[in-house]
Amino acid sequence: MGSSGTSPAAAGHQGQETRRDFLYLAAGGFGAVGVGATLWPFIHSMNPAADVLALASTEVDLKPIQQGQRITVTWRGKPVFIDHRTAEQIKSARDVGLQQLPDPQADQKRVKAGKDQWLVVLGVCTHLGCVPLGQKSGESKGEYGGWFCPCHGSHYDTSGRIRKGPAPKNLEVPDFAFTNDTTIRIG
Repeated sequence: MGSSGTSPAAAGHQGQETRRDFLYLAAGGFGAVGVGATLWPFIHSMNPAADVLALASTEVDLKPIQQGQRITVTWRGKPVFIDHRTAEQIKSARDVGLQQLPDPQADQKRVKAGKDQWLVVLGVCTHLGCVPLGQKSGESKGEYGGWFCPCHGSHYDTSGRIRKGPAPKNLEVPDFAFTNDTTIRIG
């Protein structure tokens, strides 16, 4: 053997290693595809069902709701309070100084611009998850004209902000948008 490098037997051996490496990689790739194809139905079964996806958003026609009237709709299994507020209710909410609020938030941040009369909040008390009173006529609206949770005495104002009681936060404003002047989509 001269200084030419590799012997013909060693060169043949290197060729076998290359083919063997390729066969290992190909077998591993096919195995991974097979495992993925086997697991896919199981993984796909964890996706939400069509009926659950249908509840992901809900549309509400606001035309029949008179000024001063409140309605309750269900979205994702939770009550949503929709309040067609009067000018007096809006003024009452905006006359409150933010320093007076346990969870300071301006009324303008809780409604859509130009649609101040429509307040949309989750009807779930932020203390322990009760449903506050104040949606139906004759029910207590609390000391601030909004909602009252009799379980532990939380009082909310006409913007759904906590004013008195143990609730730590304002009633939550869900993600919603106006699809036209008289229809909203929640979610």
